[in-house]
Formats: sequence, structure tokens, C-alpha cells
Amino acid sequence: MELLLPEIPLLELVASAYTYEEYKQFTQRLIKEGRTTGEDQSEAMQEYTRINLQRMNRWDKTTVVSESLKAKIQAISQAQTWIIFTEPWCGDAAQTMPYIVKAASYNQKISIKILLRDENPDWMDYLFGKNVRGIPKLVAFDEEFKEELFQWGPRPRVLQEMFMDYKMDPQGVSFEKFVESVHLWYAKDKNSNLDAELIDLL
Repeated sequence: MELLLPEIPLLELVASAYTYEEYKQFTQRLIKEGRTTGEDQSEAMQEYTRINLQRMNRWDKTTVVSESLKAKIQAISQAQTWIIFTEPWCGDAAQTMPYIVKAASYNQKISIKILLRDENPDWMDYLFGKNVRGIPKLVAFDEEFKEELFQWGPRPRVLQEMFMDYKMDPQGVSFEKFVESVHLWYAKDKNSNLDAELIDLL
């Protein structure tokens, strides 16, 4: 069944979206208020939010985009908007979003806009498929939002395969241990897989 176009136009939605800096400021406010986004306001989710801000700040300082991706980005001649759907408690987003933002920064024609997944389920369904909720999800559009240019997410392909394998057969590994291994993978990979995937998409 074909999904109906959401009531709120994408252009209007993006006009009220966060920039990356605004998103980090929003996350900081949540931490100060002792809460996070979504219905689950457990201490664990609040702690994820706190740690994720630290991760983003750390990647902001240490991220090095490859010369190959930088060249691809700089070669873009027409204005684009890259929309990232995410939530502050999402660990994968904290590991990859700073890299995407840094890469986009090499071309002023690229605008990054951030939307909260749970506030926009209709657009999540429309863009990525019914009930797809894995985040972060990146989707790029031309300047007038008439053409979708590419999608990426919710995580690098290698890691996504690891995640799907774990869901099918945890092999006695707790989810907490698996998540720990995921973040170790990100630390070692330094977003090289993401870099290569973005080069392919561009």
C-alpha cells in the first residue's frame, strides 16, 4: 500500500528543524533538566543522553574526514539539504552524526537539519518505509525538496550486519555487552566505513 504524503510539508518541517549546534544545545538542556526525549525517562536513558553528548563533543574535536570524501563533498555544485532523524539517547547517532556534519562542512551548499524521530513518525514511514525506526537515518534532498538524492543509516553496513546477527542469535551475550562491543568497534573504525559508504553514495 502506498503511503500518503504527510500533512506537514517537508519544507515547513525542515524550517523548524535543529542545526547541529542547536541540537547539541537542546541535548545539554535535557541533561540539566534531568530528562531525555521520548516516553522512557529511566535513569539509563538519561545516562545514555549524557554520554552521547560527551561522545559528540569528543568526535567534534578528533574527526578527520578522508581526502577522498572531502573531494567528493567539495565537488557538489548544487545546494542540498541533509536531514538526520535521530534522538539524543541514540548511541549510534552520537558516533556517526559528528562525522556526517564535519564532512558536510566542507561545502557551504550543504545544509544539515536534524529532526527527532518520535515527533515525526509519518515522515519516517514515508521516507524509509512503514515502521522503520532504526536511527540515525540520513536522507538528502535537492534545494527545492523535489528530488531525493540518497539515504544512509542507521549504521555502517558491517555493523548493521553484526546487529542483525545478534538479534537472530545472541549466543548468550547480554545486550549490554553487545552494545559495549559496538562502541569499541566505532572507536577502532574511526568512521572509516561510514566515510567509504558516503563516497559511494555521492
